[in-house]
Amino acid sequence: MTAKSYETIDVGARIDGPSFAVSRESIRLFCDGSLDYNPLHLDDDYMKNSFGKTNFGGIIMHGMNNFGLITRMLTDWAEPLGATHRRLETRWLKPVRPGDTIRPSGTIKHKTKSTKARWMLIDVVVSNQDGMAVAVGEALVEFPAAA
Repeated sequence: MTAKSYETIDVGARIDGPSFAVSRESIRLFCDGSLDYNPLHLDDDYMKNSFGKTNFGGIIMHGMNNFGLITRMLTDWAEPLGATHRRLETRWLKPVRPGDTIRPSGTIKHKTKSTKARWMLIDVVVSNQDGMAVAVGEALVEFPAAA
């Protein structure tokens, strides 16, 4: 979506983020960047086990990588408009594995104004190459008050 200002962005407008190809290397790099070396992300033998009722069948990407992709999308969209990404809440729905390609998107859900700022509430989703949602959430973006 190419928008010019708070006023010209309608409820229902869509924001698209960049796609991300998940690989063993990208998972390893996220381990290094986050200092999270949980065997869920690195050890195929460990992941052959069941975790309660769940068997992932192999290593999975960090759920926080979804969070990072959504944050990048929101910042890339908001910053040129003079807006600031203020809040993000997400839930992970499905595991993401090496070989998957994921992409974040958002839909403007609500717009409101206060005396000091203007706000947009955005539904966000990360989908895989099959169009299945792997993470969903809600974000809040603040625009400066109108001059």
